[in-house]
Amino acid sequence: MDESGPDRGQPVVTGRQSEVNLAAGSGQKQPRPDRRAAHPRGQSDRPSYAALDLGTNNCRLLVAQPTRSGFRVVDSFSRIVRLGTGLTQHGVLCRDAMEKAIEALQVCRTKMDGRKVVRRRLIATEACRQADNGEEFIERVERETGLVLEIADRRTEARLAVSGCATLVEREADGVILFDIGGGSTELAFLDFRAGKPRFHAHMHRFIRAWTSLPVGVVTLAESFGGVHVDRPMFELMVAEVREMISRFAAREMMSQCVQGGKVHLLGTSGTVTTLAGVHLGLERYDRRRVDGTWMGADDVTAMTDRLIDMTFDERVANPCIGADRADLVLAGCAIFEAIRREWPCGRLRVADRGLREGMLVELMAQDGVWRRDRNNGPGRRNRYRGKRPHTMHTSARN
Repeated sequence: MDESGPDRGQPVVTGRQSEVNLAAGSGQKQPRPDRRAAHPRGQSDRPSYAALDLGTNNCRLLVAQPTRSGFRVVDSFSRIVRLGTGLTQHGVLCRDAMEKAIEALQVCRTKMDGRKVVRRRLIATEACRQADNGEEFIERVERETGLVLEIADRRTEARLAVSGCATLVEREADGVILFDIGGGSTELAFLDFRAGKPRFHAHMHRFIRAWTSLPVGVVTLAESFGGVHVDRPMFELMVAEVREMISRFAAREMMSQCVQGGKVHLLGTSGTVTTLAGVHLGLERYDRRRVDGTWMGADDVTAMTDRLIDMTFDERVANPCIGADRADLVLAGCAIFEAIRREWPCGRLRVADRGLREGMLVELMAQDGVWRRDRNNGPGRRNRYRGKRPHTMHTSARN
C-alpha cells in the first residue's frame, strides 16, 4: 500500500513540524492553530513515535508526537525507490533498487535517531512479500542500517489503512469500500455499519466485514501493459484484467447488494486518487490540505480519468499533480480504480492523503494508552498528553 502520497516529481521530500486538520476539503470549519505547534517549548517531554512503510514504489517515514486529540507530525521523509522494478519479470529485487532503498532507509534511521523515537513500527510490503530474495534483503537492511523491518501480510495492510483513514468515513454511511492502490498490490476492505458504528475511530477496523488483496498495483500493471503510451483500447485491457481478479473475491456480490441498497461511498487512499483530485481541483501545485478529505462525484472521476487518458506522456510529466516520477504509472492506477468503480458503482468518492503510516501511528499510540484518562491526575483531569480518544490527527504537508 505504498502509492499514497506521491512525491510529485521530487526525489526527496522532508517534513517539518506542522498541523493539518484531517477534515480538510470537507467544508468543515478549520480549528484554530494549536499554539504549542508554533512554540516548541514543552515539546521535548513528549514521546516521539515513528512509522515507516517500504513499499514497491516508495520509502516513507512519519515521526509524530501525541496531542490531546490525535498526533502532530514533527518530521517526515519520502523517496521514490521503485524497489519492485523488474519483479514481475524476474521474481527478485534488483541490485540498483535495493541500493536506492537502503540509502533511503539510512536517511530514515538518522531522522528517527535525531527525534529520539521511543516506539516505532517499520514494515515492508508487496515487493518484499513477492520477491524470492525478500527475506535476504530484509536481513541486509538490518546489517547495514540497524533497522529491523517486518514483512507485513495483506490483512495487516488492510487493517492499517482503515485505521489511518477512519476519520474520513461519512457519519451517515451504511458502508464504505476502502481501497488502497499500491505499487505491487491493491487492498480492498468493506466496512459495514448497518448494525451501528464504532464509538472511537481507533476501533474502525473492527467493522471490516470483508477484505481482499489483489495481486496487482501501478508498477506491476504498468510493467505488463506499458505506462508511457496508453490509448483507450490498452486502458480497457488493463481494466478487464483487474476486473477478472475482482471476480474471484467471494464477498463481491454481498458488497454489490449493499451498494445498491444503502448509503455506501468509496474511500480511496493512493497516489491515483490524490492525483485525480489534484487535477480535478486545478491545482497549480499539489496541496495536501486541499486534497485530503475532498469529495468527488462519479461524473467528476470519469471526466478526470478521460482527461488523463487523452494527455500525452509529456503532458502528464508537465502536470504539477503528476510529475516525471508518476507519469508512467498514473494510468495503470486509473485502470485499477476504474475496475473497482465498475464493480461497485458508488456515487461518491472521498479522497484520502493518508493511510498505512497514519494507521501505524494510531495503533502504536492507542496501545500505549496516550489518549486514556490519567487516573493519577484525579477525576475529570488529564495529563499533559493523555486526552480524549483521537478524532483528528495532525499531519505534515504532502510527503
